[in-house]
Amino acid sequence: MLTVDKFNFSGKRAIVRVDFNVPLNSNFEVTDDNRIRGAMPTIKKILADGGSAILMSHLGRPDGKVLEKYSLKHVVSTLEKVLGKPVKFADDCVGEKVEKMAADLKAGEVLLLENLRFHEEEEGKPYHLGKDATDEEKKAGKAQVKESQKEFVKNLSKLADCYVNDAFGTAHRAHASTSLIAAHFPGKSMFGYLIGNELLAMEKVLHNPVKPFTAIMGGAKVSDKILVIENLLDKVDNLIIGGGMTYTFIKAQGGNIGKSLCEEDKLDLALDLIKKAKAKGVNLILPVDQILADKFDNEANTKITDIDKGEDGMMGLDIGPKTIKLLSDVIENSKTVLWNGPMGVFEMKNFQKGTVAIAEAITRATAKGAYSLVGGGDSVAAVNKFGLADKVSYVSTGGGAMLEYIEGKDLPGIKAIRG
Repeated sequence: MLTVDKFNFSGKRAIVRVDFNVPLNSNFEVTDDNRIRGAMPTIKKILADGGSAILMSHLGRPDGKVLEKYSLKHVVSTLEKVLGKPVKFADDCVGEKVEKMAADLKAGEVLLLENLRFHEEEEGKPYHLGKDATDEEKKAGKAQVKESQKEFVKNLSKLADCYVNDAFGTAHRAHASTSLIAAHFPGKSMFGYLIGNELLAMEKVLHNPVKPFTAIMGGAKVSDKILVIENLLDKVDNLIIGGGMTYTFIKAQGGNIGKSLCEEDKLDLALDLIKKAKAKGVNLILPVDQILADKFDNEANTKITDIDKGEDGMMGLDIGPKTIKLLSDVIENSKTVLWNGPMGVFEMKNFQKGTVAIAEAITRATAKGAYSLVGGGDSVAAVNKFGLADKVSYVSTGGGAMLEYIEGKDLPGIKAIRG
């Protein structure tokens, strides 16, 4: 696996795919700079070698339109602050003007390109086709996009001498800047530190876990996690199910779930997953009690009941105290822990206790020597919110990409470099 630490960037211009898709407030100020900080080790390695860095990223979903609110110029001041040096900004990502700016870069300098998604070719969708387009027009449109995308990638590649992908969060997308550009730099395409660390963390958990291995799957829907759960059943000793998806399993087994979230069309699937777990000797653990609420509101009236004793007009919004004890004991006795998805509506203070307790149990297991990997937007948000991110082994930056990797899929952005 070629990574930046095995490459000398002296005198080289490196075009780096970073993930600066950061949140902005109404004044276009960056409100969370974690993704920018995550790219620093790679950028600093390039500069320390005596190279220059050309950074490219997307921001939001402009769908090929140039929109002020999605301009990466809003990121420049935060990037300069985190990097500790000035950053040049190009108001496009391709074209003669940008090529000259890239060519004029001196060793140690950084250039940030404008939003890649201001160009339709980045995502390669067939654009400009109305709903009444004929099949022939659709085919022609796709062909046109394919050709223009090739030209776009070629123009991006003109800017640099080598390519670095350090955006794990977009590695599952077959986009120009993640899966196509690498071919223009044979032998000079590589992963940055961030992706390198992500892949090492995934490999450690999925292929070399120390037993017992516990996976915790939370979140709202079973349908979002089916393939992940099925793949994990061949690897884990314990599989904990939590969050809204719990109730599909409970109803499938005849429990009363009241107004709790449920995927009615996935009841048979839930039963099938329970059978598969049993057949494979996996300890599948569901919550045993819950916090019921009479409305989806922090100030709702609440009560604690057994998980299968829901009540009409009430919904489960968190796990109960017996479940917290049960799950914490399993987690603390594990040597490898994977967590994706909260246990309840942790955004509301009165329904965050279960998610906090699970996060704390994972940190205690980690302190005792377990390897813990936390991934997925909500889980990452939870450990950051509760100040526990530095007490787990690794926090993944790629929600969708991480899930697809766990499913066993080839990620286009990884395959392009690995081959």
